[in-house]
Amino acid sequence: MRDFALEIEQRKRDGLYRSRRLVSGPQKPELVADGAELLSFCSNDYLGLANHAGNMKALRDALPVTGLGGAASHLVCGHHDAHHQLEQRLAAFSRRSSALFFSTGYMANMGVISALAGRGDTIFSDRLNHASIIDGCILSRARVRRYGHGDVAALERMLAETSGHKLVVTDGVFSMDGDIAPLRELARVCKAHDALLVVDDAHGIGVLGPQGRGSVLEAELSEDEVPVLIGTLGKAVGTSGAFVAGPEVLMDYLVQKARTYIYTTAMPPAVALASCASIDLIERDDQRRVHLEALIARFRSGAQQLGYQLMPSHTPIQPIMVGDNHAALALSRALEEQGILVTAIRPPTVPEGEARLRVTLSAAHSEAQLDRLLQALAQCRSLLPEQAAREPVAV
Repeated sequence: MRDFALEIEQRKRDGLYRSRRLVSGPQKPELVADGAELLSFCSNDYLGLANHAGNMKALRDALPVTGLGGAASHLVCGHHDAHHQLEQRLAAFSRRSSALFFSTGYMANMGVISALAGRGDTIFSDRLNHASIIDGCILSRARVRRYGHGDVAALERMLAETSGHKLVVTDGVFSMDGDIAPLRELARVCKAHDALLVVDDAHGIGVLGPQGRGSVLEAELSEDEVPVLIGTLGKAVGTSGAFVAGPEVLMDYLVQKARTYIYTTAMPPAVALASCASIDLIERDDQRRVHLEALIARFRSGAQQLGYQLMPSHTPIQPIMVGDNHAALALSRALEEQGILVTAIRPPTVPEGEARLRVTLSAAHSEAQLDRLLQALAQCRSLLPEQAAREPVAV
């Protein structure tokens, strides 16, 4: 039998041990974690809607009408008209023919990828894709070829030398780097080589594009150019669940084949109605995105002036590169001592030697709260390893 305790001790020595925090109260910038009041910069609640009064009212109002639990899978008796209403709303919001509601983003990627490719097929996956995409590729039993991050030329060479059914899958916004996939170029090479393009826009929906419709529409790409769009509702939308959207024939095919859709209990229908309310809010409230963009610019300017090394990201995901696992943990702990919560991200979530602090910004943050983060970073700069530090820029 494997010595599990020994493996855990080794993870601690390597700076890779993970632990959970106990959060009390609602998700918002100022929260209570493990009994301490902290200012959080590590949530994916990019628009500040997880604690929005209107969305909570929509949920409360829905409960007497829909009840609480989903009770059964969608193909038994769990497909409520609230789920159907949400699917229609998501299709309209993403400018697509049809949509399918999944319980989580992880389940959506696992189900979609393993349904659309199988033995004898080939999947092409960006090297920095999310774990749920990687696991979906493994589950499919298709041949998997990974191309360098954002390297469209390498992908095109692979596609040209491959026959049979081909699936290309990429994140829209990469969750640990914050950069956006070269979607227009990917769509071009997929069309040229008869490959089906799947984009997981978990971190783009609500934030990017016209009225927050995501990175695919920001790139002005149609359903014909990007046939399969996956998105989550637990990030910028502020509720729970996920969806896949595209042509009706593909959505019907997924109902027949996606095991994570077929064999799981449907999400509570009241959550679906609350998600509809949140999407309505996202669609009409551009001011949240304007404020968020201003915070991103302010953070990047301030952190670079302090000498911190950032990634080329203009999304709410703003990684501070550290490199060493222990140094990243030390920087995170030092910030926490000043009342700031930012999580250290280490392998295998990111490549070896690329440990970082993943700062995420929300429209719920104020400029004063962001300034608190920058002040705390100024106090902690001495903790950076030499290779991660740059000379501060005079203002």
